[in-house]
Amino acid sequence: MEELRRELCEYGGRAAALGLVIGTSGNLSARDGDLVAVTPSGVALDRLRPEDCPIVGLDGRVVDGGLKPSSETPMHLALYASTGARAIVHTHSIFATVVATTKTELPPIHYNALLLGGTVRVAPYATYGTPELAENVRLALEGRQAALMASHGGVTIGATLEQAFEATRLLEWLCEVYVRALGVGSPHVLTEEQLVAVIERALSP
Repeated sequence: MEELRRELCEYGGRAAALGLVIGTSGNLSARDGDLVAVTPSGVALDRLRPEDCPIVGLDGRVVDGGLKPSSETPMHLALYASTGARAIVHTHSIFATVVATTKTELPPIHYNALLLGGTVRVAPYATYGTPELAENVRLALEGRQAALMASHGGVTIGATLEQAFEATRLLEWLCEVYVRALGVGSPHVLTEEQLVAVIERALSP
């Protein structure tokens, strides 16, 4: 778990440097077997030390570490229980939050949306840290690598922290393109046929 704790600090620092989080907002976690390393509550991600990151069991019980786990730990654990994810990144990035505050989904206006599973759903609002939020996000993530959380932010999953973090960067880019496109006119949403063509192109020899 020490390597995962180190990676939480690395990617937490990168998230802060890129402006994907501010202050103590946002949280990350990574799973190894029945244990999960998670960022602590109330500590800025760019000030983390590996020993700051609690280790919890899949039941939420702290098994190592002196700091309180992130308030969003129930959501992380619910996603680990329902997906094959090994890492989760949750941020309050600007453009993802704008879309999550004003829309019910992020449509596929660019073919790179396929890397996240296509249309990104917005999970209905619920108070942070509650079972209701965890369930809403779980449903929004079905068949996807990313979801938005109404009036809150975004969350991505991956097989590694690197993969989940890159999904977060892509989600923020897609949201920014969409928001800026809305300022110019009506963004073109790719059709199912156009998206299938991209997949076929990617699979062709």
